Amino acid sequence: MGRNLQTTPRLRPVDLAREHGLSTQAIRNYEEAGALPAADRTPSGYRSYTPLHVAALRAFLALLPGHGHRTATAIMRAVNEGAVEEAFRLVDESHALLLDDRRTLRAVENALRDLEPATATTATGPGGPLAAPGGTLLVPGAVFIGPLAEELGIRPATLRSWERAGLVRPRRDPLTGYRVYDEADVRDVRLVHQLRRGGYLLEQIAPLITQVRAAGGLAPLEAALGDWRDRLSTRGRSLLAGAAALEAYLCERERD
Repeated sequence: MGRNLQTTPRLRPVDLAREHGLSTQAIRNYEEAGALPAADRTPSGYRSYTPLHVAALRAFLALLPGHGHRTATAIMRAVNEGAVEEAFRLVDESHALLLDDRRTLRAVENALRDLEPATATTATGPGGPLAAPGGTLLVPGAVFIGPLAEELGIRPATLRSWERAGLVRPRRDPLTGYRVYDEADVRDVRLVHQLRRGGYLLEQIAPLITQVRAAGGLAPLEAALGDWRDRLSTRGRSLLAGAAALEAYLCERERD
């Protein structure tokens, strides 16, 4: 049974804004975007809100940290338009994205854990040591495609396909034209190899390799994994808090 409209408290935009330290313009903007249900107007044209709007605002602000502004707005707009199932679908999508990110983090952690310490490799090529004219080694620790593929138990064609996908970027030896993998390249190859063994597609691996390069190697990335894990946990709790506030708003709508 609905409330008696004559006994329902009537609130101004400032009454909603004050609780959250917002501006009255922000309240009007949220209403216009559909995050809040449309307000009644007084005879003089001023907006008049109710406790239902208070619950809507709390739900919207609780949804923001976990879902982001666009999705949080879409969820609230769907609820306010009576499309509750669409709102639930949007909530589920955010949880699915979080689960995908957790799986990605786990894949990186497993790949780093499974990586054996790289063996010290003398720069070698098909014809012996990789050397410049005069016998000077070009790149200590560098290796040609054949020995690297053999070490990993894969075909050279596999390494070439990873290169085409942008996962590894070996340079070319100016004397022979052969691909030369330096220490950073070997690190990327070994990480790709571990992730491929874990069933990950090349397009799923590409952003991980980018993160390794941006971190400057595996050791800095390992240190960053803790921060990554903390951010996912924070996001998970934000989704829970948003769900609780959304449920409270749905109950308020049922009573209204």
